[in-house]
Amino acid sequence: MKQTSTLALRKLLKLYQHDTSIQNQIKYLDKICDTDAHIKLIELYQNSISLIEQHIWKNEINEEIIQNYQNIFHELEHIIKINNAQDLRHNFTIAIPVADRPKHLESCLQSILNLCTKFKYGGISNNQYKKIKVIIADDSEQPQNINKNRELATSFTRQGLKVDYFGSAEQIDIIKQLKDNKKLIKNIVGNINLDEFFHKGASITRNITYLKLKQLDNKNEPVLFYFIDSDQEFKIMVPGKYADKEYYGINYFYYLDKIFSTKDISILTGKVVGDPPVSPSVMAGNFIDDLIYFVSEIAKFTPHQNCQFHNKNISNASDASYHDMAELFGFKPTSETFNYHCSITEKHDHIKCFTDVSKKLNQFFDGEHPTRKSYYKHEHVMENIKPARTIYSGNYIFKTENLKYFIPFANLKLRMAGPVLGRIIKSDIKHKFVSANLPMLHKRTEKTVGQSEFRAGVSHLKSRIDLSDEFTRQFFGDVMLFSVIELTKLGFPDNKKALDDISGIITKTINSMQDKYLIKHKEINNKTNLLSSLINDPHHWWNKSPTMKPDIQRFIQFIDNIGFNFGKNASIYKIINSDQQIEAYHTKILEAITNYSSDMSAWKDIINTENSLQ
Repeated sequence: MKQTSTLALRKLLKLYQHDTSIQNQIKYLDKICDTDAHIKLIELYQNSISLIEQHIWKNEINEEIIQNYQNIFHELEHIIKINNAQDLRHNFTIAIPVADRPKHLESCLQSILNLCTKFKYGGISNNQYKKIKVIIADDSEQPQNINKNRELATSFTRQGLKVDYFGSAEQIDIIKQLKDNKKLIKNIVGNINLDEFFHKGASITRNITYLKLKQLDNKNEPVLFYFIDSDQEFKIMVPGKYADKEYYGINYFYYLDKIFSTKDISILTGKVVGDPPVSPSVMAGNFIDDLIYFVSEIAKFTPHQNCQFHNKNISNASDASYHDMAELFGFKPTSETFNYHCSITEKHDHIKCFTDVSKKLNQFFDGEHPTRKSYYKHEHVMENIKPARTIYSGNYIFKTENLKYFIPFANLKLRMAGPVLGRIIKSDIKHKFVSANLPMLHKRTEKTVGQSEFRAGVSHLKSRIDLSDEFTRQFFGDVMLFSVIELTKLGFPDNKKALDDISGIITKTINSMQDKYLIKHKEINNKTNLLSSLINDPHHWWNKSPTMKPDIQRFIQFIDNIGFNFGKNASIYKIINSDQQIEAYHTKILEAITNYSSDMSAWKDIINTENSLQ
């Protein structure tokens, strides 16, 4: 075997040599390095990686440990390169749908390049990472953002990450190639308006990107298609004493290649850490609970006292604890209140903590949840692959043959498209649809602007933030999801139910959702009134200082926005109780479901026909 360094591996093995299993790996490493058995050396690295990971995440980690861990993969890649004439591991094509979020997109692309640099999966050829390719699927409206996205593709390609730009012109061109088929699949790629070919929605943009992936498919090499969101990064987050810590702590490509090479699976979904993956329209209740607790607690302390909100035991928002109706998804509803974990690093008092919280409040309307973030919890990836039922549309990976599973009902632009698709896939391929502990870091807002660059359904007005469109998409998305769940129990989509049966299921689901949403509506109103009384209580220290007025005003503005979106006169509750609106959405959902079989048939013809896309 050609000579190679095993320094990084030896360094970490020595660090944890009190473990008997690690001791055996050290002995085996010494033995292998005296032979020409490079295959055995690769296997030893793979076995050692899983052992080392267990120790890394048991203790408090730091940058040095993570860097040594990353260097192990550098050595492994070097061994593979110098001893394998042909590397048969999977190539990855990463698709990123984006709409008017150039700053988010840049951070996302930088994280992919950093991941390649830190783990070197597949190695480099001609100054580019050989096995990683990115497609920017642009759904932007603003010319300056379109130009910036194009520039990002060029810039990152120069830096070694192959990035293709797939903009409106390229998307229109590929749709035109469908000829007569595009009329048959308007529910999948939408009614094409060439004058307004932007903000089509993430689901339609993903489906059009599927056509591009079909066009790029190279049957001579194993490839995995990887869809992510532009507001995510290939990092994980763990809580720190002060600020949360972010690390490139997972070699995503290494593990995905291993999973798809050794397991009988076809589609895999991951999750996120950081900000919740759900709409603020279903998080208001528990966020107000947490704010009530925070305000009540901070009122007990003196304003100039050292901040007492640096919690030793930080709550991890797992099991959908950020969702007001978690029980809908099979999770036990939590009555637990989450403490606020102050992120200010320098020494400070409660005045500064109160001010800091007040500045974060309106970020909630863009999807942040300051008290209920999710953190990475280590589980051995290969040993914790589980059956899945929900696609997280910002983190899913699949083999080429699964291009047939387009995002259903895309033209309705409803939320919950991933869970709907997941239920359909689950009913079809059963155990071949799985989830794995490969989360990405989710950041709803962009630091420099203090809000999301663009978020469909959220309108930032002069003094108000309007969630009515987002809320509507969430409510009827839930109706679609739970209607499909009932239908899959009856064999949908293979077992065609009568039109009247589908209509009845939709009606029943609408009634059920109305009841659940209205219960939460009353709870939110009561909680908002309590929060308002606490903030305005003249006995609390912040109301005794003129300098606190800007902070109090931010709380009042937040409460006003909650009232505007969730209060007694909020437009959304009028929409979901309007007979006219209910009838209109009932008709749209009924038509979409009844047309699904024909949509699926037309789509399969396109995906399965050779030369259908040139």
